[in-house]
Order: sequence, then C-alpha cells, then structure tokens
Amino acid sequence: MCWYRPFTALVNTERVSLRQFEVFHMDECLDWQGRELPREHPYSFRGTMEKLFYAPVDPTLAVPEERRHWPAVGKLDEIHEAIMSAPIDITFGGWGQDGHVAYNQTRRHPFSQISVEELRKSKIRVQENNIDTIIALAQRTFGGAYQFVPPMSLTLGMSECLSARKVRLFSDTGAWKQTALRVALFGPVTAEYPITLLQEHPDALLTATVETARHPIAEHPDWNLGVGQWQS
Repeated sequence: MCWYRPFTALVNTERVSLRQFEVFHMDECLDWQGRELPREHPYSFRGTMEKLFYAPVDPTLAVPEERRHWPAVGKLDEIHEAIMSAPIDITFGGWGQDGHVAYNQTRRHPFSQISVEELRKSKIRVQENNIDTIIALAQRTFGGAYQFVPPMSLTLGMSECLSARKVRLFSDTGAWKQTALRVALFGPVTAEYPITLLQEHPDALLTATVETARHPIAEHPDWNLGVGQWQS
C-alpha cells in the first residue's frame, strides 16, 4: 500500500488523466459464508483501494466507475472472459509469505493437492484461506488475534495474473516476505511457492526493500541448513 500515495500524488501533480485506465482488481477477502466484508473492515480490499487509490485523485482525472472491475462471487466467468479477451498491460501487486500472487496461496489441502501445471492454469475462484496466511495477517494487523482475520477469499488465478504483458511486484514488509523472495529468485518452479511461476514470464520484475532482500540464513554462514544456494 505504500506505493499508492506517491502514485496518486504524481497523477495530480503532473495532471495525468486516468480516464482511459481499465482496472481489474485481483482479490478480495470474504467472511466464513463467502460474503463480502464491510468496506470499513481492515481486510476489505475494495474499501482500502477506494480510500488509498481512488479517493486521493482529482475527480477530473480519476478512473471512471465503470472501468473499475471488482471481483465478486457472482461474476467469476464474466471477469475471466473480460481479462482474457482484452490483453492486460500490467499485473501490479505484491506477494505473500508463501509467495502468493494476488491470493493464489499454496494449496495445502491434504486430499486435494495440485501440480505446477494446475496452478499455472488456475482461474478466478473462491477459496478457504490457509492457516499460515491467517496467522501472518493476524500478527501483521490484529496483534495475533486470528479470530478477526477473514477465513475465505476470492482471487484471480495465475492464468489471469500471468496473462499480462508485464508483471511488477513490490514489497516493503521485511521478514514477512524474505524467504518467498529468495525462493522466487533461486528456487525451482513449484506449486509450493506460486511466485516461482514468474520465472516463466517474459517481462517480470520484483522490487523489494533492502530489509526484505536480506535473509537471516544468508547472514549466518555457520548455520548448515542445506540451503547453500541462498548464501550468495
């Protein structure tokens, strides 16, 4: 979210019109019954984007309402078809602690695991959030109170995210993303870390703070954890 303030300030200062800008939002959190959260909830992604991405922009320059496409349970096929029929210029976002892009979390279901190919072809869907995602978000926002973290979500699949001509992912959250970044850069393509699929994209760029790029394993050469490739 730290990137939105400089972007909106630049739009206003340089008088950049966003009237032709078409935005497909990638994901949304849902309650335990798969319903949209109140806009004021900290994990209402729509509420957050309306506040930080749209509201600060001069109304004469802003993205028109009809060009803001929000993921919704009843519009899955419609959104997929719209994205795949009109090539996306850029996928812009971050990554999660397990390397999730949008909300393509590592699928940990013991009876329904997926292959890399299935992940690569994944489409917009509703899903249960992983326990590790819930714990990470609880620590980040609610002081560890996992009861307040939405247990479900809706996300674009990797097929829609990777369909863009360019992929640009950013992170400034330090330890929360350090391992995922190392795996994305140095590990094999694996369904355990969805971000590794960016290795196959012709124009993908990851940007991270120095803190996020560091890793405690790399800074302690006496630790022999079988990850020598991360030492460089």
